[in-house]
Amino acid sequence: MGNPTMWFEVAAKDREKMGGFYSSLFDWKLNEMEAMPYTGIETGGEGISGGIGQAPEGHDGHVTFYVQVDDVEAGLAKAESLGATTVVGPMEIPSGKIGLFADPEGHTIGLMTMDQTG
Repeated sequence: MGNPTMWFEVAAKDREKMGGFYSSLFDWKLNEMEAMPYTGIETGGEGISGGIGQAPEGHDGHVTFYVQVDDVEAGLAKAESLGATTVVGPMEIPSGKIGLFADPEGHTIGLMTMDQTG
C-alpha cells in the first residue's frame, strides 16, 4: 500500500481573509493554533484536514499536500535522488516533523511524520 495523503495547506497572502473564504465556501470549521500563526481546517466527514498559513513576505501563495512518511529526512533524500530539490526541512513542528520538496517540474509537495505520543 502506498503512503497516504494526510494534510493539505494553503499558504495565503492574507491568512484571515482566505480562512473566511474557505470556511464560507465549504463550511469548514477553522481553529486558530496557539503554537504558531496558523489556522487549522476541519473538513468533516471523510476528507483530510488541513491548514492555512501565511505566505512568506514577497511570495505568492500556494497550495500543497502532505504525504505521510516514516522518516522525513529519508523521504527528502529519496525525492532528491529522483530529481527533486529540497525546499524546507526536515523541520520540527508541534505535532511531528515536516519537509518540503519541489518535484522535477517545480511543484511543492510536503512530507510529514506525526508524533506517536499523546
